[in-house]
Amino acid sequence: MVGAKVILLWMMINTCQAQTPQQRRANDRFAKTEAAKRGKAQTTTKPKKNTKSPLSASWVVLLAFVVCGGLLLELLRIVPELWSTVASWFTRITG
Repeated sequence: MVGAKVILLWMMINTCQAQTPQQRRANDRFAKTEAAKRGKAQTTTKPKKNTKSPLSASWVVLLAFVVCGGLLLELLRIVPELWSTVASWFTRITG
């Protein structure tokens, strides 16, 4: 039983690392801001900012037109070739 306690104490000592001064200052600042928030409503502590999209609606429409328009034109070019291939297979099977 004593051996298990010694091993546990040894593991706790070896796994805990000391804080650096920079980390200690950051922890103190965080604790200070958290203590200031206690007991206050959520809206008074941190007001939410309205996030604005980096692209305007007109740019989104233009990009969608370019991507989807190119895809549509490519499908119009490919589909007749595919349709003729499928039709030839069908006539071969039924013929």
